[in-house]
Amino acid sequence: MTTAAKTILITALAEYQTRFWIPVAQRLRASGHDVELLAFDDRSAEMSAAEGVPVTNMYREGLEAGPSPDDRGAFDTRIASYGLDGTNFLFSHERFTFGIRDTAALRRRFMIYANAMETLLDRLERQGKRAELVQELGGFLSVIASFYAARRRNIRNWFIEPSFFRGRMYFTPDSFAAPDMMAEPAESVSPEVRGYLDDTLTQRAIVIPKKDQHHYSAAFKKVVNLRNANRLVEKLWDQFALGKHQEFGHNLRHAQVHAAMALNATRLRKLYQPLPETPFVYYPFHVPADMALTLRSPDYLDQVATVDFLLRTIPDSHVLVVKEHPAQIGAISATRLFELARRFDNFVLLPPQTNNYTVLDRAAAVVSVNSKSGAEALLLGKPVVVMGDAFYRSCPLVYAVDRLADVPARLRAALAAGPFDPAKGAPYFESAWRRSYPGELYVSDTKLLDTFTASLRAAITEPARVN
Repeated sequence: MTTAAKTILITALAEYQTRFWIPVAQRLRASGHDVELLAFDDRSAEMSAAEGVPVTNMYREGLEAGPSPDDRGAFDTRIASYGLDGTNFLFSHERFTFGIRDTAALRRRFMIYANAMETLLDRLERQGKRAELVQELGGFLSVIASFYAARRRNIRNWFIEPSFFRGRMYFTPDSFAAPDMMAEPAESVSPEVRGYLDDTLTQRAIVIPKKDQHHYSAAFKKVVNLRNANRLVEKLWDQFALGKHQEFGHNLRHAQVHAAMALNATRLRKLYQPLPETPFVYYPFHVPADMALTLRSPDYLDQVATVDFLLRTIPDSHVLVVKEHPAQIGAISATRLFELARRFDNFVLLPPQTNNYTVLDRAAAVVSVNSKSGAEALLLGKPVVVMGDAFYRSCPLVYAVDRLADVPARLRAALAAGPFDPAKGAPYFESAWRRSYPGELYVSDTKLLDTFTASLRAAITEPARVN
């Protein structure tokens, strides 16, 4: 009996992603792999076809194949076949990110993409090919529908996300959850990891994936940026004049959100305070629309409500210091933050440009949902209370809680225990390093493309390493 050939399926949600995945696919095909891109916007499908890379236009395919995307009965049948008990939770990321209120529109989008995926997998099955799915981790319905259609047929799905380490990634199979770093406890720390940790503490710089660096600028600069303005005009022309489908087609809302962020950022300048001299607990704000909150830790999606609770329950001996995420300055409602400042004199909002390691150095403890700041605090030997699904949750040095109500007791325990020897955390970081691979998403440098492709090949052919 012959083994079926394997086809690597890669989702591409926008043009900037497709420009990266095309040369990756070409490299994989040159090394003997069968590869097909799943394009979720029309331009991506056209680009791939022009470069000779096999591609399925998932939106157009999903409209033409399978049951009507507006057939509620067919939708319910499909959801049941995927083993899902409703979809409100799965739809929550797009509701929050795009401001979509219309549930029927979300059902329609899910069905279009599920139709396309089911049709594609049927074709591969008829051709005697096994499939393996590769996707950037995300909460969009394109990703979710592809994942559940693949899971129904026991097709492995690899989710890619940046790691804690600069220039390295995690490949997590078959789950939206954060990877478990303590699955393989490290008994020793390699010189490579020890050197990386020492350099990080010396440089005192946060880890920013290259694909996200453009987000780390002032909100006002994003609005007046000429390149952003030109790109908006191009996308609006494509969408409304040419009728091109875009997975991220909420262009006017995107512009409105950034304008609101610029206004918020201007208002919040009046609220910023320097680091207090008194003892404090630090809560770093997360990117509001990130799937790390919407899907991984939905209990803490309303971060202002979480901060309100912390202000009401932290020990009287400490104030609460918070800081906006540097990639999303102005994303938290200024009105709600001013209300917190009006009601609580133990509330301190720092300027977002404040160096994170400076804050961590001075903090008595850190409370985090799943921010990388929690891991950075471990590097410094600071006690960390982790509330959500974080990649460092399994570290034996953190104070993990299962619900917000448990935070006050765990925080008091963390403050009572105080700092620890940072060397105790090194084995954990060694385990996390071993789970990671070199490379970065959406960086089209030739050498980095070679590195990424080699890591992708290694990850999907060495399942024992990541299970």
